[in-house]
Amino acid sequence: MKRLFIIFSLLIFAFTAKSQVATTKMQLSATEHDFGTFKEEAGRQTFDFIVTNTGTEPLVIQNVVASCGCTTPDWTKQPIPVGAKGKITAIYDPKDRPGQFNKTLSVYSNTKPEVVVLVIKGEVVPHEKTVEELFTFAVGAVRFESNHLAFTNVKKTEKKMRVMQLINTSAQPVKVEFDAVPVHLTLKSNPETLKPGQKGMIEGTYDATKNGGWGNVSDMVKIKLNGVVQENVYYYVSANLVEDFSLLSKEELENAPVFKVESTTVDLGKIKGSTQNEVEFKFKNEGKNDLLIRFIRSTCGCTAVQQGNQGVGIKQGESSTIKAVFNSGSYTGKVTKAIYVYTNDPKNSEVVLMLTADVEQPAPVK
Repeated sequence: MKRLFIIFSLLIFAFTAKSQVATTKMQLSATEHDFGTFKEEAGRQTFDFIVTNTGTEPLVIQNVVASCGCTTPDWTKQPIPVGAKGKITAIYDPKDRPGQFNKTLSVYSNTKPEVVVLVIKGEVVPHEKTVEELFTFAVGAVRFESNHLAFTNVKKTEKKMRVMQLINTSAQPVKVEFDAVPVHLTLKSNPETLKPGQKGMIEGTYDATKNGGWGNVSDMVKIKLNGVVQENVYYYVSANLVEDFSLLSKEELENAPVFKVESTTVDLGKIKGSTQNEVEFKFKNEGKNDLLIRFIRSTCGCTAVQQGNQGVGIKQGESSTIKAVFNSGSYTGKVTKAIYVYTNDPKNSEVVLMLTADVEQPAPVK
C-alpha cells in the first residue's frame, strides 16, 4: 500500500511540474493594416502593431524583416515583461511608388511559432509632376522632355518619325530652331515660335537611306533660340540602323546567306599591359547566296577591327576572318570587349563577338 502511495504521489508531482513549465506568448493587436488611399506627397505612413506578452516568461522580439526597401521596421528592443506591452512599427515610404502596394513584415521572436507575418497595404495616389519634372532638359527659356530623341530600330530603306514635347517657361516668345543638322535628319519645332508658357512638339524625321552607317549611330545637334546658337548644349539623336528583310520572298529567305562563325568568344588569357594583342574570328558562308559583311565596329577605341574582303560578297562555302587588335593599355584584371558585325544574313544580321583577357600590369617601381 505504501509503495502504491509513493507511485501515485510521483505521478501527481510530474503532472503539476509539467503544467507549470514557463511559456512565452505574443498577442498582437492586429496582423494586417490597410493605410487606405493617400497621396504620395503625404510622405511616410506609420502604423504600430501593439504586442502584449501573455506568457509566463519575458518576450523577446529578436528581429523584424521587411519584404522590400520601401518599408522600414522598428520594434521594442528590450525584453517585454509578463503582462506588459511593446510594439512593432511599420513605416512605408511612398516616394516614387504610385499605385497599390501589399508588403509584409516577418517578426522573429522567442515564441512558438518563432515567425509571425504582418501585412501592410494601401494605395498611393501619384503627385502631380512639376514642369521641371516633366521637362527635364533646360535650354535657356525652353525646356525639353529630354536631351535625347531615340528612334530605336530604323530599317535602312525607311524614314521614321519621332516627336517630343517642349515648353517655353519665359514671359517672352521664343523661336526654336536646330543647327548643324546632318542630311539624314530633319528636326523642327511645331509651332516654331512658342508663346509665353506655350507647349510645342519637336518633330523629327530620320531618313536611313541617307546614312551610310549601320547599327547604333548617334548625332549631336545644336539648338538655336531666337536665332542664337546655344553654346556647349547639344540635343542627341540616336538610331539603330538595321537591314530590311521584310520584302524577301519565302524562296529568297531559304536561299539567303548564312553567317556561321567558329566561335563568338576568344579568350586571350593572361596578357601584359600596354601591349598589342591580335585575335582572329573565323567564319564561313553556309548559305546559298553571297554573304556581305555590311559593317564592323568595336565598343571602344582600344580594339581595332578589320575584315579583308569587307563589302565583297563571300560565296557559298567560302570562309574568311575578322581580325581584331586589342591594346591592353592601362587595363587591369578581367577585361571584356565586344565587336559588332552586321551582315545580310536575315537570321544573323547583327552578331556580337566577344574578346576577353586577364591584363597584368607591371608592379610599380619603388
